[in-house]
Order: sequence, then C-alpha cells, then structure tokens
Amino acid sequence: MAYYGKCLEAVIEHLDKFMPKSDNPEQFLEAAATSLQALSPRKQGFVLEVLSGCLEYRKLLTVVVDAFYAQDGRLCLRADHSRFKVICYLATFLLEELGFQLFCDIIKSQPVDKMCKFLRFFFNPLHLCSWVQDEWSLIYEPAHVKKWIDPLMRWQPEVQALISHLEGVSASQPSPLKTKAKVTEPKEFNLTAPKPRTIPAPEPVPVVAKPRPVPQSTYQTPKEQQQLETVKSYNRRKAEELLLRANVEELRCAMPRSCREPAQGSKQQLRLQFPPRIRKTPKLTFYRPDNVLVKLNTTAILREGALYQRQVEQELQRVDKLVDGAGDFSEFLEWQKKMQAKDREEQLAAGECRRLQGKLSHEEAVLARQSLVQENKQRAEQQKEQMAKLMLQHAERRLREDRSRKELVEQVIEGQKNVKAAQAKLVKGRQQTVQEVIEASRGLLQRRAQEAQEEQRRHCELISQLHALETQPTRKGKLVDLTQIPGYGLEGEMSIVELRERLALLKENQRREEEEKRDQIIQSKRTKSQELQDTLEQISLCRAAMARSAALRWEEKKKAPAAPTQDERVQQLRRRISERAAERCKQAALLHVSAPRAARPKPRAQLEAQHWLEQERSRERRLRAQQRGGSGPGPARRLEAA
Repeated sequence: MAYYGKCLEAVIEHLDKFMPKSDNPEQFLEAAATSLQALSPRKQGFVLEVLSGCLEYRKLLTVVVDAFYAQDGRLCLRADHSRFKVICYLATFLLEELGFQLFCDIIKSQPVDKMCKFLRFFFNPLHLCSWVQDEWSLIYEPAHVKKWIDPLMRWQPEVQALISHLEGVSASQPSPLKTKAKVTEPKEFNLTAPKPRTIPAPEPVPVVAKPRPVPQSTYQTPKEQQQLETVKSYNRRKAEELLLRANVEELRCAMPRSCREPAQGSKQQLRLQFPPRIRKTPKLTFYRPDNVLVKLNTTAILREGALYQRQVEQELQRVDKLVDGAGDFSEFLEWQKKMQAKDREEQLAAGECRRLQGKLSHEEAVLARQSLVQENKQRAEQQKEQMAKLMLQHAERRLREDRSRKELVEQVIEGQKNVKAAQAKLVKGRQQTVQEVIEASRGLLQRRAQEAQEEQRRHCELISQLHALETQPTRKGKLVDLTQIPGYGLEGEMSIVELRERLALLKENQRREEEEKRDQIIQSKRTKSQELQDTLEQISLCRAAMARSAALRWEEKKKAPAAPTQDERVQQLRRRISERAAERCKQAALLHVSAPRAARPKPRAQLEAQHWLEQERSRERRLRAQQRGGSGPGPARRLEAA
C-alpha cells in the first residue's frame, strides 16, 4: 500500500504543476521523465503511464471532479483536485488492466473518508447513465463513451462492497481529542499612585471700564452706494426705453409716409388682439399636424413666435408696396418655377447617372473578384506543396535535436558524480566560516548589552526628573470678558458682544433683501408665463394655417404627377451594365461559381442586392421631396392663403 501511495503522490505532484494554457503535454512529460530517473523502472513506468493518461483525458476527468465538488464534495479541499482526477482515471481506464484487488490496495493507500465520498458519487448508477454519459458524449463519440461506461456498470457489486468497507473503517477510527489550552491569567500593573493636587486660589475679577456706544453710522448705508444705485436704475430705465423704441421703429425707413401710422396700428392689432382670461402656467407642449407630440421649451416658443411675427411684418410691407404702386412678381415667379423644374430634371438625371455608375462599378468588381478567386486557388496549391516540404524538414530537424538531447543528458549524469566530492569540501569550508562568525557575533552581543544597560539607566534618570516636574503645582485656566475691547490699536476695534450684535443686524438685512428679491423673481416669472401663453396661441393659429395650405398643395401634386425624364447618358450606362452582367454570367459558368443573384445567394450578394434596393428607394424619396418643396410658396404666401 505504501508503494502505490508513493507512486500516486508523485503523479499528483506533477499534475499540480501542469498549466493547460502555457504548458505543452509532450514537453511536460519529457521533463517529468527526466525528474523521475531516480525511481525504479517499474515505478517510473507506472507513474508516466498514469500521468500521460490524465493529461490526455483531462477534459473528461475535469467534468466528473467539478461536478463532485459542486454536489457531494463541497467540504473537500481544492488541493485534492488532482488526487480525485487520478482515482477517476484509474477507475475508468485501468480497472480491467490492474485488477480489482490491486485497485483496492491503491484506494486504501489514500485518505479513507475522501475516497469513500468520491467512489460513492462516481459509481452511482444514476449519475453514470444520465449526466456523465451525456457530458462525455459532447467531447467524444457516443460509441467510445458506451465502451467506457459498461465496465463501470459491471463492477458495481464489488465497488459497493469496497465502499461499505471504507465506511466501516472510517467509523471505527477514533476522533482526535481536543486538549484544553492553558488560560491566560491577567495581572494588574504595578503603577505608582499619584499624589493629590492642590486647588489654586481664585484670582480677583478685574473691574471693566464701560464700553463706548455703537455709532449710528454702522446701521446706515453709505452715501456713495445710494448714488451708485440711483445712477444704475436711471441707466437701466433709459436702456429699456431705447430698446422699446428700436423694436417699434424697426425698418421704418423702407415704409411710405402715408402708410406708417396705419401699418403700426395693424401691427398692434395683430400682436394684442387676444381674449383676456385667467390662465395657469402654460404647458410647453405642442402637437404637430402628423399627431406627433413635440415638447417646446421657452427658447423654442420665443424663437418661433418671433419668426411668425417677422413673416406677418414682411407680408404687411409687401401689401403696403402693392398699395403704393409697386410691380407684381407673378411673371418672374412663373419663370423661376420653370427654371427650378429644369434644374430638378437635370439633378434627377445626374443622380440616375451616379446610381448607374455605381451599379456598373459593382459589376466590374464582381468580375475582378472572380479572377482573384482563381488566382488564390493557384497560390493555395503552391503553398500546400511548400508546406509539405517544410514539414519533412521539420521532422528531420526534430530527430537530430532528440539525439543531441540524449547525449547531453548522459553528459550531465557523468558530471553529477564528480560534483559530490566537491560539495563535501565546500561544506567543510563553510562550517569553519560559520564558527568564526558565531564567535564574532558573541562579542558584539556583549558590547550591545552593556550599551543598552547604560541607556536604560539614563532613561530612568530622565523619567524621575519628569515626575518631579509634574508634581509641582501649575495654574490652569484664563478668565475672558466678552465685553472688553482687546486694545491692539486697530481701526474699528470692538468687543465680542458688539461684534455679535452687528452680525445679527447684518443677517436680518440680508434676510429682508432675499425676501424682496424672491418676490421680484416670482412676479417676473408670472409675467413671462403670460407672454409665453400668448405666444403659444399665436403659434397654434399660424401652424394651423400652414397645415391647411400644405394639404391643398399636396392635393394639387397628386392630380399632376411628374413624368420620369430620359437622358442619353442614362441609356448608355444601362446598356454597359447589361453587357457587364452577361460577361459576368459567362465567367461564372466557366469557373463553376454561382452568380450573386442565383437561387442560392451568398450573404454578401444578399447585402449588395439590399444596398441597391435601398438606393433606389432613397432616390424615389428625394424625387418626391424635391417635387413637394419646389412648388410650395414662401412663408408670406402661406399666411396669405390661410
């Protein structure tokens, strides 16, 4: 039992050193063989066989051991992971070869309680026929897995008897007795009792002189600050008047004199004719014509209100000019519409040309790709031939390296025999040097002990002096008069009581100013909210008018759809695309490669087809948008139509 126990310990030690991510199994086995040369050939062969099997089937063994730790082995140590792997490998692959008696000896050489738990879990028929077989079938073929599971099921009676025997052995083993540890008994510190301190006599309270009264100028604002506030308010009022005058008289020079007063009256009517009523704070939301909720902030509402106000003013100016006798731009607008339609036709033709050019470049790219596939096939065949030659050269070089490695191992073994004599001489020399060092260290320790005693004596003297100083009576505490002025000679010097009174007055003034500012802010918010509500009503009216005019224009466009244009460049590009497509189909038939639009399309071909379909749809959307935007009137005409 001890023999197999040592062999298994050697296997477990090497398995713990193996790192699957960085170590190569073959190189690891070679290194293990070199480290096991001190063992007998029989032991070395057994250890290497078990180690190589555990490395080869480590995925299967890891599945079983991880499941054991998750279910029955939650209290087992992770250091025994390799031990359970070795037992699982012996039970699965070497039980027939070793024989049941030898297997029992190996199991008994290991810890009894751990082996009992693992064998009961692994040889459970329910586990073997259910999840163990399923998990192993994911790694290897089901036929091989069945060959490994059937022997385990045949050995069930013998293994169950072994498990019951191990349970009896573990139950008969006496549990280790716990010895009571000696309890630490605390001892009191031998401290010197302090002497009682004497109470100092109270000092007489000094008589304080009467403080000077606080001057009245402290509670009054300076004249300079009042003058600055007056100038500031005057300048602000003057700036507001100038801003109001500039907004009212905007672009007054471009209006006729006879129509200035009526125009201003009409502006005021447009701005101010709203039914007065009590409202709450306006909700900053608006509904677009297509029933999409749009949330507007204050900036957006003011910006849109200013836009519609400018449009109204421009329309009024245009009406004033027509009243004054200005000319009509209807002929110019008709000519402009014709030119815009001509430009749109040219843009559509150019867009169609660009689309067809992209399609033509796609066909040419498919032809180039097919030729590139044929070249890649030829290069691949050449690379395969070169790889075969390189593999032969690598195998020859590997054989030469193995021979040189064996020769080097023999040389190292011969050198180790000569090293033992040199090591004995080196040990004797080191022992002599150690004796010398020990004698020198003894002398140093004696000198340091004497120095420590002197230092301790000095510390004791200092401590006694400090104790003598501490026993002397000292006077603590200092009386403070809060009404007394320090008397440093500084300007504005005052006592603490006066300072507290001034701070209280200052806080009261600040609180009063904050309340006034708060009231002003609330009042300004209310006025702004009322202005925003008025602007929102005006915006809703303008938007409703624009929606009606847009609906009328859309009905007109439906009645007269635009006819597609034909161009010579477009026809020529279409002919070239058809020629390239026919050439691509011929070349694909020669190379036995299916075309991109065949019955079995590749994913790249599907993506390209979808890309061209999206291009076609976007072109149609742009055409409709240009037709819709080109025939629409300006903002002024939209308001006039509404």
